[in-house]
Amino acid sequence: MTIRCTLMATGLAAAIAATAGAVQAEGTTSLKVQTAATASHFSLRYLNENWIPRLEAMTDGRLTIELLPNGAVVPHRDTPDAVSMGILDGDYTSVMYFAGRDPAFALMGDLTAGYDSADQTQAFCSIGGGREMLQKIYDEEGLDVHVVGCGAYSRESFVSKVPIRGLADLKGKKIRAPEGLASAVFKAAGASPVAIPGSEVYTSLEKGVIDAADNSAYSNDKANGMHEIAKYPIFPGIHSTPFQQFSVSKSAWDDLSPADQEILTVWYEAATNDLRRAVDQHDRELVAEDRAGDSIEVIDWSQADRDAFREIAMGEWEKFAAGSDLAQQAYDTHVEFLKSIGLLSND
Repeated sequence: MTIRCTLMATGLAAAIAATAGAVQAEGTTSLKVQTAATASHFSLRYLNENWIPRLEAMTDGRLTIELLPNGAVVPHRDTPDAVSMGILDGDYTSVMYFAGRDPAFALMGDLTAGYDSADQTQAFCSIGGGREMLQKIYDEEGLDVHVVGCGAYSRESFVSKVPIRGLADLKGKKIRAPEGLASAVFKAAGASPVAIPGSEVYTSLEKGVIDAADNSAYSNDKANGMHEIAKYPIFPGIHSTPFQQFSVSKSAWDDLSPADQEILTVWYEAATNDLRRAVDQHDRELVAEDRAGDSIEVIDWSQADRDAFREIAMGEWEKFAAGSDLAQQAYDTHVEFLKSIGLLSND
């Protein structure tokens, strides 16, 4: 049964129809946008406190956004269909959630171990063809989705209940990883990946369902209490610089004036750039505090282990690229950009 049929069969579409969609009253448009963040995430709080008010100011009150936590309206994997159908006006969420639709989403969601920083992923999206590639995927999927922008706000930390001090220590560990490329890379490295949503990571660690998790930025992990039960975080992270997308339904986009479309695009770029700097600074402050204490061991892999893990990841990139024509195009777009900034050789 398709996602569309499932939503209608459960009555979700009907239940939300009266309240979803861009709400327009007295010249104001309010967009309901579901995010990948839990309610306690540093990133969600930062955007709500610092950037939602700025959008209202930039548009003289014509446009505002209500940022909703992960799963508030639909399951995390269903947001593209919900946006296309008008159940949500937009999403600000992890592209890798949609890897099951086409392997192209896996490559666009997180080129595992590919980028050294979130700055590089933002450049890929903004000027390296990434945004255009993501839009092409949605167009060929037949979804009425407009990609406003994409990029990463953090190179993720890695939370663990057991010390994983190098590549060899991954073997046999049960690790939460999103389905798709990240799971394939961890499996190739000898771990046992488990696909669960971010909202279930804490309880899964607490109950021993998993040993460790590819989860979020150090700041978000700290805010969610992860380090109270998983006292061996790896920082900087070893693998993940996950792409977030900001998309809106094409109907909601078309209802905006050309000026407000431009403002929303510029607002997203500015908000994401600011969030990335804020998260990086906050991450490093928290890491310094934890290293000064004696209850948490912050682990930093050697460069040799990081390089070896990247070699494993590169083999999985190529396998996913062979999965579809779109995946090959996504892979080629990444490789061209990685070569242009010197992260891959031109040989």
